[in-house]
Amino acid sequence: MANEVATTDGEEQPGTSFDVNSLSGIEKAAILLLSLSEQDAASIIRHLEPKQVQRVGAAMTSMTDLNSDKVAAVHRAFLEEIQKYTSIGMGSEDFVRNALVAALGEDKANNLVDQILLGSGSKGLDSLKWMDPRQVASIIINEHPQIQTIVLSYLDPEHSAEILSQFVERDRLDLMMRIANLEEVQPAALHELNEIMEKQFAGQAGAQAAKIGGLKAAAEIMNYMDNSIEGVLMDSIRDQDEEMASQIQDLMFVFDNLIDVDDRGIQTMLRDVPQEVLQKALKGAEDNLREKIYRNMSKRAAEMLQDDIEAMGPIRVSDVEGAQKEILSIARRLADAGEIMLTGGGGDEFV
Repeated sequence: MANEVATTDGEEQPGTSFDVNSLSGIEKAAILLLSLSEQDAASIIRHLEPKQVQRVGAAMTSMTDLNSDKVAAVHRAFLEEIQKYTSIGMGSEDFVRNALVAALGEDKANNLVDQILLGSGSKGLDSLKWMDPRQVASIIINEHPQIQTIVLSYLDPEHSAEILSQFVERDRLDLMMRIANLEEVQPAALHELNEIMEKQFAGQAGAQAAKIGGLKAAAEIMNYMDNSIEGVLMDSIRDQDEEMASQIQDLMFVFDNLIDVDDRGIQTMLRDVPQEVLQKALKGAEDNLREKIYRNMSKRAAEMLQDDIEAMGPIRVSDVEGAQKEILSIARRLADAGEIMLTGGGGDEFV
């Protein structure tokens, strides 16, 4: 990876100003990494989560229009941001904890702080985060349903949704209801499960109690499922336990719920959404949601977006749903970081 960047015709030339706010967070991260040496970039990338690596890596490979002004603007923005934190206890536990809470949300941050500061990381389970969902499914398919439940509750909801899609419908129903009813895993059980994973993948097991699972975890996993699977599974849960189905439904956040996000939140979210993803997502959106999105863009950007959508012609429903789920993933990440606020289908706070 070279430290130099190419200049493309039609882009801003050196000496002109570039609006760094026109870039998404992923694009800024990609440009920053591309401007580093391979060794320095690798040192940063190894600390990212699997999904973050995929998204940043994709952005890096698609960067073909870099020039010195754009790179300099990203560097300036990065330096301005990092300078806010250079004089407030960079090595302290409080700083690390507060920074991680801001970036990941309290639940994930607390678990990560324990791993970093106390050395009690669950390496066995963590190794599953980097595996293909089909591979994880093949590993746990013959385990006891309670072990499967703990694994699915521990992993990121998007990953768990993809793993669950590999199970037959009957088992998906059983596991989703177990996840919804799960509240806490005792230290001994988590330690034992880590040892099982450790034997296969190596690593240091932990014995930390974990509050995982529950209705919110079930709702988050459902949010990431394909619509066809989600609908069948929700109907099956409702047949088994109508109250549980209603509670999960209330906690779910679907694309149409974006209409309830305030204008500032929509504007924040749009900065991180790739244009082509937004086009596909809005192709199948309700008119009132489209209008809300347009109102939170500049007039010129809104007109261009409308023209692009009209010029697309028919596209597959699965492509629309995939784009909408990608936007929802961005919205949830921003909500976890405290940058925007989402509300579930039932109007409850969902952050």
